[in-house]
Amino acid sequence: MASQSQTSSMASLASQICSHIASIFSKPTHPHPPVLDVLVAELSSTAAQNGSVFLYGVGREGLMMKALCMRLAHLGFSAHLVFDMTTPPITTNDLLIASAGPGGFSTVDAICSVARSHGGRVLLLTAQPETGSCVAHASVVGYVPAQTMADDGGDAAESRALLPMGSVYEGALFVLFEMVVYRLGEVLGQSPEAIRARHTNLE
Repeated sequence: MASQSQTSSMASLASQICSHIASIFSKPTHPHPPVLDVLVAELSSTAAQNGSVFLYGVGREGLMMKALCMRLAHLGFSAHLVFDMTTPPITTNDLLIASAGPGGFSTVDAICSVARSHGGRVLLLTAQPETGSCVAHASVVGYVPAQTMADDGGDAAESRALLPMGSVYEGALFVLFEMVVYRLGEVLGQSPEAIRARHTNLE
């Protein structure tokens, strides 16, 4: 009986968290276009030009970027994480996707600036499209209207948050990237078999 109650409690908590993240994608983003459309358009254009894709983010945002990088490689992109030992130089026709949820990180500012100076296109993902310092270096902005550390006051008097600090934004990135991979698979005509064939066997 206790086990059944715990399972029900887990399911309820999971449902609350998933609903919270899902609600992000029903929020208005005007004047910014839907972020899914922005990502699919930019990545499709890069693929059509045989360009490479570079990805960068810090902390937990960086982990989400790593997950997307892996799936882009499975889709057939030349995909690279900034600072990896084998990452090639960025040039024209290439795309840098960077994340700065709170709007500004000194490292993201610097990386985006360098990418632009070498002719690369910069897609910045952020929850602060109007005020963040990183926006100044972006070719295009993908607006993810989710709570980040910039919005989380951390007031001890408030009730405990279900998703603290930047967890909403980071969770939204994971879900967004799964949508991107699904949509790109259709756009690029990549079959499940072709995607699976690119998965590493060194594990």
